[in-house]
Amino acid sequence: MILFGGDYNPEQWDAATWASDDALMRAAQVNTATVGVFSWALLEPSEGSFSFDWLDATLDRLHANGVRVVLATPTASPPPWFTLAHPDAMPVRPDGSRLWHGSRDTYCAAAPAYREASLRIAAELGKRYGSHPALAMWHVHNEYGTMCWCDHAASAFRAWLRARYRSLDSLNEAWGTAFWSQHYSSWDQVLPPRATQYLPNPGQSLDFRRFWSDELLARYVEQRDVLRSHTPDVPVTTNFMGPENLVMDPWSWGQEVDAVSVDHYLSSVSPLAGAADIAFVSDWARGVGLGRPWLLMEQAPSTVIADGVLSHRSPGRMLADSLGYVARGSDSALFFQWRASRAGAEMYHPALVPHAGADSRIFAETVALGATLSRLGEVAGSVSVPSSAAVLVDAASHWALQTRGLPSPHVRHLDVARALHGALWRSGIGCDVVAPGADLSAYPLVVVPAVYLLSSSAASCLRSYVAGGGQLVVTFCSGIADEQHRIWLDGYPGVLRDVLGIRVEEFHPLQPASSVGLAGSSGTGRLRTGGLWTGRLWTERLRTEGAAVLASYDSGDLAGLPAVTKHSFGTGTAWYLSTLLSDDALTALLGEIASAAGIVGSPPRVSVTRREASDGRSWLFAFNHGDGPASVPASGVDLLTDLEVTGTLELPPGGYAVIRERTR
Repeated sequence: MILFGGDYNPEQWDAATWASDDALMRAAQVNTATVGVFSWALLEPSEGSFSFDWLDATLDRLHANGVRVVLATPTASPPPWFTLAHPDAMPVRPDGSRLWHGSRDTYCAAAPAYREASLRIAAELGKRYGSHPALAMWHVHNEYGTMCWCDHAASAFRAWLRARYRSLDSLNEAWGTAFWSQHYSSWDQVLPPRATQYLPNPGQSLDFRRFWSDELLARYVEQRDVLRSHTPDVPVTTNFMGPENLVMDPWSWGQEVDAVSVDHYLSSVSPLAGAADIAFVSDWARGVGLGRPWLLMEQAPSTVIADGVLSHRSPGRMLADSLGYVARGSDSALFFQWRASRAGAEMYHPALVPHAGADSRIFAETVALGATLSRLGEVAGSVSVPSSAAVLVDAASHWALQTRGLPSPHVRHLDVARALHGALWRSGIGCDVVAPGADLSAYPLVVVPAVYLLSSSAASCLRSYVAGGGQLVVTFCSGIADEQHRIWLDGYPGVLRDVLGIRVEEFHPLQPASSVGLAGSSGTGRLRTGGLWTGRLWTERLRTEGAAVLASYDSGDLAGLPAVTKHSFGTGTAWYLSTLLSDDALTALLGEIASAAGIVGSPPRVSVTRREASDGRSWLFAFNHGDGPASVPASGVDLLTDLEVTGTLELPPGGYAVIRERTR
């Protein structure tokens, strides 16, 4: 069964609305509801006093209607009584100001009172509902990510640092505290990177981000283990915000959840941009779970917020976009939320039942989606077939590139990763998202997009990969510093210079609106496709040390100097991009590199993925994102239409299909 439904908040409504919800859920074939996410104040109206009548009725009612429950612990939003009783548990900003109650996430996860209260409510829920027949999964907290700079956080940070470094000498060496007289002679002197006169210490800032990832993970594990003590066979998860909100390191969290769950909200109404973004986030979620099926826990039914303005996706996108996630490993299409709130901070957040009610386009599309997903139940539990290319994504590099004082504030690791993943997606090449240091031997092509921090061990993995015959594409701002944010010396990119056959002497970042022209040849094709290729965001003064020059800068102080290079290393090849190529140029170049690596992609703007079950069954998902018809090799039965497909699947513009393939 593909899970379909989403966050349900019956505590906001009366009994008449509950009855309407029952009927509408049946009409839409909703089979899953996430309940209790923000209900702490109602479940525990005063400290240690619990009220479960409304939740009892909700679970009983949903179970009677055939709806499974993902039951949440409500710890993302402590009630007002907690704030009044424990003001020291409220979050503190870097400038020392303490936040007040009045929104969500009003807590410091390092505060003892918050930890105690969280475990108490989790234990009560586990004890009361552990044997309820509606319970399908536990949902701990909601979108972990709140950081705090208070004294509780400072104490916990020092304990984390002592465990990591063992001695102050090691800490001082890692942070380079000889600069600006920051040498620490006592652990009590070490504080969080609070607001200060000028630039903060980069190593300190990076470790504080790492600390909060581990601290929040510890809070999740505490609640998870309490729930498991009552229900050892019920899976437990928490919903990650998409990769743009990397407050925690997903690679460590992915191994602690029974299923990776992701919230993803699109930022563009463009169908093509949306499809590319869905592909990136889905590949990331699948990678975090090491290839396991994952769950789309939240998405918006119809709207996109771009530059603060609410905009609507085109009719039909709810269904097509939801299938895009399923195609890349999701076993769910869940939403926030079921019914649009009448009051509160998110009253205009979209919902499957909008303010207009059931007589609306959105609910009609909800019914259509439910009917479609009901046809795909056999796909659940299957895994996505490994891809031919891998893109490295690294939370620590994402954090480090946000440090003040770097050559440009405009270079963001995830922006570069999306750009290169998008170029491969446009070329019809499937991608996995992996962590630095992962085993790369199965991939003919690996992309390293602004992975700014690179340890010697992670660099060794890349070196071995290329030496063994791999095709490696590395961009600017990769391998500049080690894992402690200390620069690799003797020319950038430090530990990858020999692999790439280059030496970068100077960075020449560009302003966001600037671009630079390139000239040259990529080897098998000219760098001109309807005009001169351009680069943006970043340029460099580099010289080759064995690499061949494929493109050079055509103007300015860097005129004639290398921009794109290619270097043979061992039995493989390493490519270097010293600037962010335009989308067309990047797509053409990566497509050419993939082809040289023996990768055969689908036609342009056609996405083809496959999921396989352990018994050998397989399903092919095909989407045509182009303006004209497309043909895809396929044989089997289209689960969406029950039509036989023999040899070739014909897709109209915007069309899609899910083919149960004949035994291969």
